[in-house]
Amino acid sequence: MTTTIPRDKVFFAFGPHLRAIAEIEQGEEVLLQTHDCFEGQIQRPTDLVDSLDWSHVNPATGPLYIKGTKPGDVLRITLLDLEIGSQSSMVTIPGEGALGDLITEMETAILKREGDEVIFKDKIRVPTRPMIGVIGVAPADQEVPTGTPGAHGGNMDCTLITAGNRVYFTVGVEGAMFGAGDLHAAMGDGEIVVCGAETPGSVRFKAEVVDLPGLPTPFVETDDLVATIYSAPSVDEAVNGAIHRMARFLTDFARIPLNDAGMLMSLVGQLKFCQVVDPLKTVRFEFPKSVLAKYGFEMP
Repeated sequence: MTTTIPRDKVFFAFGPHLRAIAEIEQGEEVLLQTHDCFEGQIQRPTDLVDSLDWSHVNPATGPLYIKGTKPGDVLRITLLDLEIGSQSSMVTIPGEGALGDLITEMETAILKREGDEVIFKDKIRVPTRPMIGVIGVAPADQEVPTGTPGAHGGNMDCTLITAGNRVYFTVGVEGAMFGAGDLHAAMGDGEIVVCGAETPGSVRFKAEVVDLPGLPTPFVETDDLVATIYSAPSVDEAVNGAIHRMARFLTDFARIPLNDAGMLMSLVGQLKFCQVVDPLKTVRFEFPKSVLAKYGFEMP
């Protein structure tokens, strides 16, 4: 049996004082229904960002109390399935995003979905690549808006956070207080104008504590690779954080000697941007699991 959490149960900041709207068991399948990042306020091209209630942007569905989780635990979220809506929206905002210094006009584009494609301005068909923008747990010592990424997760906008993959977080408070939202039908790495194809949808997942104490989280695992994710005020800091966390994972968990780890990171690793437009920039470092296997390491 799957527990369904409706999209009207939302919150707008991850923090230690959250009150859960539901409790779930570890290993239980949960269907989390989500709003788009505008909480449904944009439905047509005439709906511009200057009409938004900005206190209702980037809602996360939840928070959910995950039974048996305690501070310091490593929580694995297995993403079983993502469903997206029949249309998405994109906007431009003068002064915002990586092109905000050039963009002078607000604009809204509505992208209809046809099968596994979204249609951009009746010209370009883009394959859908559903992903989760906002996902995380409550930090122990501060309140962080859902639109901001950090060590707890949040608005990381990482294209690896999609169906079939696993995301790891370090629990900050009892029960974890998990939530997710801000789905995209498609998005390129970087999220250059502050949005992807923003869409409502649903996330089917299960959560469980795993025996990986000290794992440098947030951390993503796919069938083929692992990735460390790091957010910081500047791109340089985010790059440095993602690289050093991967080096720590390779030496502490896979037991690869540091010099070997560094050379392999240069040889087969991939440094990629998640987003460069939020209050903190987010970068990931990817490393192939096939190399980890040569050193006798597998994720539990």
